Amino acid sequence: MKPPADNGNKKHGPAFWVSAVLKYVIPPVITVGLCHLLLNETDLSQMWHIISTGCDFRWIVCALCLSVVSHIIRALRWRIQLNALDIKPGLWSLILSIFGTYAVNLVFPRLGELWRTGYIARRTGSSFTEVFGSMVADRLADTLTVLLLAAGAAVCSTTTFIDYISTDAELAARLKGLVTGPWMYVAVALFALGAWWFMRRPHGRKLEKVRQFIIGMWRGFAVLTRMKGRFRWLLLTAALWGCYGLQLFLCFFAFDFTTATVNAHGLLVPYVTFVLSSISMGVPSNGGIGPWQYAVIFVLGAYGVATQDASAFANLVLGTQTLLLIALGVFTFVCVFLQKKIQNNKLKL
Repeated sequence: MKPPADNGNKKHGPAFWVSAVLKYVIPPVITVGLCHLLLNETDLSQMWHIISTGCDFRWIVCALCLSVVSHIIRALRWRIQLNALDIKPGLWSLILSIFGTYAVNLVFPRLGELWRTGYIARRTGSSFTEVFGSMVADRLADTLTVLLLAAGAAVCSTTTFIDYISTDAELAARLKGLVTGPWMYVAVALFALGAWWFMRRPHGRKLEKVRQFIIGMWRGFAVLTRMKGRFRWLLLTAALWGCYGLQLFLCFFAFDFTTATVNAHGLLVPYVTFVLSSISMGVPSNGGIGPWQYAVIFVLGAYGVATQDASAFANLVLGTQTLLLIALGVFTFVCVFLQKKIQNNKLKL
């Protein structure tokens, strides 16, 4: 009898370890490191006092409700792209896929997108690569939106940030250290190592699989240019990002000091805060924890909010959002479990 092939080297080769480090090691390290720095600079008892005595939680609840609405809008927008590929998932499945995406990303950053792709592909019996391509298009549309918003923020607030950094020697030194510090060299080295490894890979079936995967993704992305309902897709994109911005804007009214900042400087403060916090979500961390708070604290500080107050605001807003994502994640995976159980029972019958 022929012994089973040993696939150990295949499963645990260089590609496996590089992927494992990028997915499971670097994001938690970034999250823990930034949270450690943030907590070292924060008086927790004072932060709790600011939140417990100065927060109007009704605004936070309104923001959380709007967050759920934004997830539903994202599901509606994605459905248009999938329908153009002749993939017809139910709206409820799409909503669950979005809820699950953010919950998975809290534990394994960027894997949430793979989970929702696999979930929808299984529910509809569709090609994983085409569904994945539509998801990539969904995320690239978000990236383009953030870039457009960032361009507007740069025009409106560059002078404010330059003045703020120039008058804060400690902050200027910290930013310089971030750019010239060892983490920057580590990131460049990892990028160079990954590029070298990819170029050294032998040609053959593996490269053909990569080529087919890219073709499948392109089909999912190119559908944006020819799909029916393009205008409705654009409206949903505007509604989605309007929800995101309004969600943060509502939180500004939860505290007197953020309300006063808006009254003094106008809508520019929540707008710039929203843009920089959105950009910070591109940092590979668990659910944006760490980079998001730093971005918010930086912007509020530039507009005169005390660091402790800004820290309390940032930690409360992200903390409540994280709890909501956890609750939605638990709800999603209970629903998925029940779906599988019902389907298995039908097959037995």
